[in-house]
Amino acid sequence: MNKKTVRDIDLKGKRVFMRVDFNVPMAEGQVTDDKRIKAALPTINYVLEQGASVLLASHLGRPKGGFDPEFSLKAAAEVLAGLLGRPVKMAPDCVGAEVEKMAQALQPGEVLMLENTRFHAGEEKNDPLLAQQMAALADIYVNDAFGSAHRAHASTEGIARYLPAVSGFLMEQELEYLGRAVANPEHPYIAILGGAKISDKILVVETLLSKCDKLIIGGGMANTFLAAKGLNMQDSLVESASVELAQSILKKVETKLVLPVDAVIADKFDADANTQTVAVDKIPAGWRMLDVGPRTLDLYRQILTGAKLIVWNGPVGVFEMPKFAEGTFALAKMLAESGAITVIGGGDSASAVKKAGFAKKMTHVSTGGGASLEFLEGKQLPGVAALNDK
Repeated sequence: MNKKTVRDIDLKGKRVFMRVDFNVPMAEGQVTDDKRIKAALPTINYVLEQGASVLLASHLGRPKGGFDPEFSLKAAAEVLAGLLGRPVKMAPDCVGAEVEKMAQALQPGEVLMLENTRFHAGEEKNDPLLAQQMAALADIYVNDAFGSAHRAHASTEGIARYLPAVSGFLMEQELEYLGRAVANPEHPYIAILGGAKISDKILVVETLLSKCDKLIIGGGMANTFLAAKGLNMQDSLVESASVELAQSILKKVETKLVLPVDAVIADKFDADANTQTVAVDKIPAGWRMLDVGPRTLDLYRQILTGAKLIVWNGPVGVFEMPKFAEGTFALAKMLAESGAITVIGGGDSASAVKKAGFAKKMTHVSTGGGASLEFLEGKQLPGVAALNDK
């Protein structure tokens, strides 16, 4: 990674504006999963140990504009205080006279949680005035929010124009592991793509095909490719507008693409549906494909044997329903036991490996779904591009 990190800058006695990703799941005003807060701890602790004070900024959810207690970061600040073992002060806003006063009063080792950046319309518009107000609160900008790095917002990109800007450890780790898949991957390199739609992932399909040795396609995306091969997918989810696109991809690189050979099918999209396992060309009328079958899993096993690098983004079945989770969970187990460098794109794939109990066995589980997808497409992420080069 050719971007400066917190290690490359003198932090002693400085006020640090740190963009974190505390966009955490909430229920009844309480944080229900603190994974993202824990992920920011190494950078926060390092900055405090170096004798700096920290102002933390994040968005949470999609507030409609203006302060809304439902989207306040107060609960996240309380969880963080418990994890850090030190008080975390709570600001009434992320900019403004009162916040400036609180920022100026911060002593080395103290932490101030700023309020949800999206309470300001200027955040998502990347308003220079808002970015300047944020920059005025601190001496140094640290971005440790990879999950928001694909958005050019005031707190992720705009502010970096007005302060020395470096990455945190989480951002550094994300760029290192995802960078391996994009820059100079080790071979054999196997990529796995699942999820519902090709249209969402067409750029990543094309980029991965130019770099990997095999591309395994599962989930709803596989249905569209199978339909493109002329199979009758019956009631399966098929993106009819993308069938032609799938055909053109198959023409170019059919030998690289790995599609399911059998499927767990259901008579309705329901957790209690009747199920059976059939070859993909034998799906009866009124049935739909909701998971990959055992023969497909054997095929995956063969392909993954001896792989040096495996990148996985998107489940291969409807893993939220126990009857259709077996394929995704079995695949997670294969990756955990593969001995390869395993990089899991964020979002559903991260949830799936966690649910399967293998998250800790993966080399890297990304914290950013959309950001990891765009990075794998080879796109320049605004929040990364804005940081100072080494």
